[in-house]
Amino acid sequence: MLSFRPLTPADQDALWHWLHIALWDPPPAGLRPIEVLQHPGVRIYAEDWGRPGDIGLVAVRDGEDAGACWMRVLPEGVGLASVDADTPQLGIGLRPAFQRQGIGRPLMQAALRAAWSQGHSQVALTVHPENPARRLYAECGFVDVEVRNGYHLMVAQRP
Repeated sequence: MLSFRPLTPADQDALWHWLHIALWDPPPAGLRPIEVLQHPGVRIYAEDWGRPGDIGLVAVRDGEDAGACWMRVLPEGVGLASVDADTPQLGIGLRPAFQRQGIGRPLMQAALRAAWSQGHSQVALTVHPENPARRLYAECGFVDVEVRNGYHLMVAQRP
């Protein structure tokens, strides 16, 4: 059974792991070196989780945390998915054992509903052009806006 719970400050260690997974590169590349999480442009998405305005959900399958979808509003111009100072930037990561099992779509949809319920009119993300998750993002309402540093900036508007 799949359920969702809020992503809380107690999940900080797990969030670093999910962020590491979210930094997808095309095969045959594996995960980036763990040191990438120390880069200021990466840390901004997870450090000190639980700040006012942070939105996140953890997917729980049969009592086990499978992954998370989280969003954070950052100052305009900060972060690769920056659109403006009001649009949250989204990250999503599932542990490898839970990937390709139909968890990502309901997780992202639930997280977007949380963003809409908190008054956000849009959410942004960036994705590698070869990432097969691009299709999932499009099915969840994200549309391509532009290419930044080789990544697609996608934005979903509140329905």
